[in-house]
Amino acid sequence: MAVTFSDLHTADGLKALEAHLAGKTYISGDGITKDDVKVFAAVPVKPSAEFPNAARWYDTVAAAVAPRFPGQSSGVSASSAPAAAAPAASKDEDEDDDMDLFGDETEEDKKAAAEREAAKPAKKKESGKSSVLMDIKPWDDETDMKKLEEAVRSVQMEGLTWGASKLMPVGYGIKKLQIMLTIIDDLVSVDTLIEEVLCETPINEYVQSCDIVAFNKI
Repeated sequence: MAVTFSDLHTADGLKALEAHLAGKTYISGDGITKDDVKVFAAVPVKPSAEFPNAARWYDTVAAAVAPRFPGQSSGVSASSAPAAAAPAASKDEDEDDDMDLFGDETEEDKKAAAEREAAKPAKKKESGKSSVLMDIKPWDDETDMKKLEEAVRSVQMEGLTWGASKLMPVGYGIKKLQIMLTIIDDLVSVDTLIEEVLCETPINEYVQSCDIVAFNKI
């Protein structure tokens, strides 16, 4: 139900407000709303002790409004005309009255916030990493496995880190090199590393083939 207050600069107007606030903390609802802000703006000064409910409500609203509008008053005043004498508000004025001082942003606020956000340095997206276990096989049992490993580790590129390794028996006296490597996914392709580097000249002098044993995202 709509409630109308008028002449809040007079004792009669404050009596109506006092009666309405009996047993209540706010004009409507369980928390401060636009109704409280509108009525607060129409009460020129804190009600006297004659109106304890209105005085307590005034202090509560003032405490909420003051931190948001800390500037000092310059003496501007507003009259509280009777509701019956008030001219019909235009559509634009109605929309202005509906402004929520405790939540809505103005277009200027939104523009300023967007400009601040755009001015922030862009955060560099962190690329994912992967751990790869690879088997590298020689041509035969006469291949120098030490030189094979040296040739493999000589491959250096951004985003590639070689790890631990060991020799594993394959059969007929042949051993293979099993080696760990860590890659940054956006920088290194394992397939490209094998096909275009490890199995190409000059490393293919020692390397016959490469197989991915395990591939795990880190």
